[in-house]
Amino acid sequence: MQTVDQALSQLLATARPLTETETVALAAAHGRVLAAEVVSPIAVPGFDNSAMDGYALHVPDFAVPPAVFQLTQRIAAGETGSALGAGEAARIFTGAPIPAGTNAVAMQEDCTVVDGKVQLSQPPQQNQNIRRAGDDVRQSGIVLARGACLGAAQLGLLASIGVAQVTVVRPLRVALLSTGSELVEPGQPLGAGQIYNSNRYLLAAMLREAGCEVTDFGIVADTLIATQNTLQQAAAGHDIVMTSGGVSVGEEDHVKAAVESLGQLDLWKIAIKPGKPFAQGRIRGADGSEADFIGLPGNPVSSFVTFFVLVRPFLAKRQGRIGASEPAQLHVPAGFSRPAGARREYLRVRIEAGKLVPFGNQGSGVLTSVAASDGLAVVPENIPVAAGDLLTFLPYDLRL
Repeated sequence: MQTVDQALSQLLATARPLTETETVALAAAHGRVLAAEVVSPIAVPGFDNSAMDGYALHVPDFAVPPAVFQLTQRIAAGETGSALGAGEAARIFTGAPIPAGTNAVAMQEDCTVVDGKVQLSQPPQQNQNIRRAGDDVRQSGIVLARGACLGAAQLGLLASIGVAQVTVVRPLRVALLSTGSELVEPGQPLGAGQIYNSNRYLLAAMLREAGCEVTDFGIVADTLIATQNTLQQAAAGHDIVMTSGGVSVGEEDHVKAAVESLGQLDLWKIAIKPGKPFAQGRIRGADGSEADFIGLPGNPVSSFVTFFVLVRPFLAKRQGRIGASEPAQLHVPAGFSRPAGARREYLRVRIEAGKLVPFGNQGSGVLTSVAASDGLAVVPENIPVAAGDLLTFLPYDLRL
C-alpha cells in the first residue's frame, strides 16, 4: 500500500489543469477560478479622500499649529470642495474628496465648533486620516492572479475596480455513481438488509462545494457487465467519473475489474484509516474519450475522509487553483492519547478548551462522527499520541 503522501503526490502529478474557459457576469462568478490575471483599469481610491467624519485642515505649521481653524465649507461624499487657505477647515465626511490645501483630517470626536471656528483637543499630525489615491489598488496593477478562487472578498475587490465580467475556468464535469444492490433512495421503504444511499447526497454536495458540475448516474447493479456499461457511458462527456463502493476485494465488488477492462488503475489501496480501498486511474468512454476515474470506499466516513484529504486537492489542481496542494491546516494540542498504528489515521474531532477531542465512535460507518465534529485530527502512522502533543488539524470550515 502507498502512504497518504505518496498517493497524494501521485494524484497531483496526474491532475491535468483544464484549459477551457468561459466569461461570466461578476454576480455569477462566486466560487469560480480565474483563468487570467486581472489588471486594474483604475486606481482605488481614485482621489485623496477622508478616512472618517471630521474636519479637513490646512495646518500652516505642524510644529506650532493654530489654536483654532476658520470653518469655511461642508463637503459630503460625492461632492467637491474648494481649496483651503492656511488656518482654514472644512466639515468633511468619510469618503469625501479632501480639498486642495488639506494636510490633515481631525476626527469629529477631537473637535469642538464655536461661532464658526474649529477647536481641536488633540494636536494634528501631518497626513492623519487621509486616504491617498491608489492606497488600495494601483492603476494598471495586478489585483488577482490566474488561478485565484473567487470568494466574497475577491468579488468585492473586482467590483471596486469596475469589473462586470470575468474569464474563468469552466467547471469540472463529474459523473457520480453508486454501487450496491443494498442501496435504497431516501423516501423509499427499506427492505431486509437494505440501507439508504447516503453517499450519493454526501458526495454530490462535496463536489458542488468544490465547484464541479455533477451528473448523477444513480445506483449501478452489482454485476460486472452493468458496471462496465455504466462506467463507459459516464466517461463520455465528463472529465471525471467518481464511484462509491465496489472497489474492495469482495465477490460483489466489480468496479476494480471494470476499470481495468476499460482503461488503467494507477492507485489501489492506501495506508489510510478510514478509507484504505481508494482507487484512481483512467477509463475510456463510449465516445472514445478518456476520463479520470476516482473510486471511493463504500463506507460513508471513508468516502468523506478520502474525498476531503485526497480528492479535494486533486480537483483544485485540475481547476488550476493557486495552492492546490496546500490544504488549510492548523496545529492543535491533542486532548487524548492513542497507541501507534500502521496507517495514518484521520480522527473526527471537536475543538474543546483549545484541544482536539475525538467523537466517541470512530467507526467508518458512523456518519454522525462527521456531522458532530469540526475537522480531522491527523494521527501519523507508527507514532503514538500522548495528551498535549501537537497534531495537525484539518478544519472543515476554513473560518475556524
